[in-house]
Amino acid sequence: MDAYDEFRYARSGDISIGYATYGEGPPDVVFAHGNAGNIEIERETAFQREFHDRVASFSRFILFDRRGTGLSDRPREPATLEARMDDVRAVLDAAESDSAVLFGTVEAAAMCTLFAATYPERTLGLILYNGYAKGTWAPDYPWASTVEEWRRELEEELRTWGTNEHAARTVRAVVASEADNPEFIARWARHDRLSVSPSAVATILRMAADVDVRDVLAAIRVPTLVAHVPGMRDEAEYLAARIPGARRFEVSGPDAAIYRQTDTLLPEVERFVRGLDKREPETVLASVLFTDIVGSTAKLAELGDAAWRELVERHHALVRQQLSRFRGEEVDTAGDGFFARFDGPLRAVRCAQAIGASLRELGLDVRAGLHTGECELVDGKVAGLAVNIGARVAALAGPGDVLVSSTVKDLVAGSDLRFEDRGVAELKGVPGEWRLFAVT
Repeated sequence: MDAYDEFRYARSGDISIGYATYGEGPPDVVFAHGNAGNIEIERETAFQREFHDRVASFSRFILFDRRGTGLSDRPREPATLEARMDDVRAVLDAAESDSAVLFGTVEAAAMCTLFAATYPERTLGLILYNGYAKGTWAPDYPWASTVEEWRRELEEELRTWGTNEHAARTVRAVVASEADNPEFIARWARHDRLSVSPSAVATILRMAADVDVRDVLAAIRVPTLVAHVPGMRDEAEYLAARIPGARRFEVSGPDAAIYRQTDTLLPEVERFVRGLDKREPETVLASVLFTDIVGSTAKLAELGDAAWRELVERHHALVRQQLSRFRGEEVDTAGDGFFARFDGPLRAVRCAQAIGASLRELGLDVRAGLHTGECELVDGKVAGLAVNIGARVAALAGPGDVLVSSTVKDLVAGSDLRFEDRGVAELKGVPGEWRLFAVT
C-alpha cells in the first residue's frame, strides 16, 4: 500500500489533478476531501493510512487532491462547482473507472451531489460526510454562517494559517481527543503548510461560501448515505429529507475529522457499498438552452425566401459550431430555434453568449433562455418539466438577452458572470413563481 509510484496526474482541461489508487475493485470508491489535503503526506500519518487501507479492503480506493491543493495545480481563478465536477470526471477517466461510489466530505459534498445528479450513469452511489447544501445563511437554511461570520473566519485563517496556533484551534474543533498533544498539533500544522498556501485557503473558503446546491438535491436518484457527527445533524437532516431515498447515519465519539472515523463510520460505509448494484438512470440533471432569432418574420419579408434560407443555414452552422465548442448536445431544431442540453450550467451560459456574439456578425439578434433541472430520459433525449421551464424562460427573454432561472445563477457561483435581477415571473403552465436573471 506504500507504493508511491501509484501517484498519477489526470488532465482536467489545462489543469493537472493529482490522484492515487489503492486496493482492487470492483467497486471503485472516489474520495473527495473537503478540507485542505495532500494525498502523499497523508500516507505518512498512521491514522490516515489506516483509513485508506480500510476502504481499500473492500474497494479500489481512488483519492485525489482538489485543484488548488496538495499535488494538484494551483489555478489563479477560483473554481466553480462545474469545474470541480469536471475534475472528478477527469480522475475517473484517468483511472479507467466507468462508474464509482462518490464519497465527499464537508464542502466537497456539494461537488459530489452535483456530479451524482448530472452523471447518474457513472455514479454507483453517493456518500456524504458532514456535508451541507448551502455555504451561507438563508431564511430556510439558518445553520450556516452569516456572510459577516464568514468574513471574520477568512481573516483569521489568513492571519494564522500554517501555524501551531491555527492547528491547535482546528484540532480542538475536529480531533478533540488530541487537543492536548503538542506533537499531533505540530504534525497537523505541517500537513496544512504542505497542502495549501494562505491564498489557496482563502480561495477554498470563498468556494465553500458560494456553495448552493439546494435545487439539485431532489434530482439525485442514486443510493445515498448521509453521515454526520451530532453537531452537523441539522444539515444532515436537511440533505437526507431532500435526496430521494437517502439514509442518514450519525457517528459517535469526540472526533469529527473523517480520518478518525475508521471504526465508527467505515463499517456502515462498507455495508452500503457492498449493497449497491448498477442501475440504468431514468433521469439526469441537465442544463437546457433554448435560442431563437428575434424578428425572424420581418427579416424573412425583408430578404425574401432564398436569401432567408441561406441566412438560416449560416445561423444553424454557427450555432452548431458553438454547441460543439462548449460540449452541448443538440436535442431539437425547429425553424430558426435550437434546443440543446449541457452537462454544466456555466458551459450552457457561455455557449449562449458565444451564439449571440457570433450571430450579431450576421446581422441577427437572438434571445436565449436557460434552466437547470431534473430531466427525464426518453430514448436518450431529455424531456419533462425542467425542459418546459427552460422554454418558458426563453419566451420571456428580450432581444440579445441570455435569461436564466435562479437555479442556473446559484450553480455558476464563483464564476466571473454577473447578473441583473429581472424579478419574479409566472411561467405559463408551470406551478409557482420563478425569479429570473439576465446575464450582463
